[in-house]
Amino acid sequence: MTASPETALTDVRYEEDGHVGVLTIARPEVHNALRRRTYDELEELVRTTTARVLVITGEGRSFCSGDDVRELMGGGDPEKRPPRPAPRLTPAAGALLTSDVPVIAAVNGAAVGWGMEMALMADFRVAARRAKFGELFVKRGLCSDVAGIARLAQLVGREKAAELLFTGEIIDAEEAGRIGLVGRVVDDDQLLPTALELAGRIAANPPLAVGALKAGLREALDPDWTELGRWVSTRLGELFATEDHREGVRSFLEKREPRYVGR
Repeated sequence: MTASPETALTDVRYEEDGHVGVLTIARPEVHNALRRRTYDELEELVRTTTARVLVITGEGRSFCSGDDVRELMGGGDPEKRPPRPAPRLTPAAGALLTSDVPVIAAVNGAAVGWGMEMALMADFRVAARRAKFGELFVKRGLCSDVAGIARLAQLVGREKAAELLFTGEIIDAEEAGRIGLVGRVVDDDQLLPTALELAGRIAANPPLAVGALKAGLREALDPDWTELGRWVSTRLGELFATEDHREGVRSFLEKREPRYVGR
């Protein structure tokens, strides 16, 4: 496997093997939590890859633990939280959702918050037995990003999607396989070999035809991601200003039970 010539990356690692690209979130010391730089590198690599198939995974024992709450949520302090942009689709989400390159999420551990969103934005999810999944946004007083609202229900049905979103429950790989959230559950040491074997079979096919098929699925099944992104970011802007959001973040950082007040 040869490394990409890209040299400026700090949070993400990218390698290509033939026509298959492997993108690894590389912040294992914080369970691959996403900061602004991570989002930017992820978006850039997805938009510029020349691979025919892209595999996304995480370094260490976590796939992705979602947003870095200290940087992106200001640790619950509104004075420290960076200003939000005008309502829009998250750029990294836009890159993943509109790319004609097939994406395989090789989920090697916890995929929670935006980590679960990222897995949902992939075309295929292969999970190691130690993987866990959770839409934790409600626990922070927030709503999920677009994939949790639209793509999750496509996979598991509206009622189960509502249960996962409204409760913030974390489920294991076996349950994720049972409800159809993931397509394959494999032994931990077989995760990347399984994902790469699937990627290789897809990459061996004519890339223009594969890209057209992915675009066709998007046309037939997906909502208007840009409009949904604007709706989500508007709601998030309102929810970020609530006491419940601040309490959700602070209780997480202080490792205690939250006390929500509904305002």
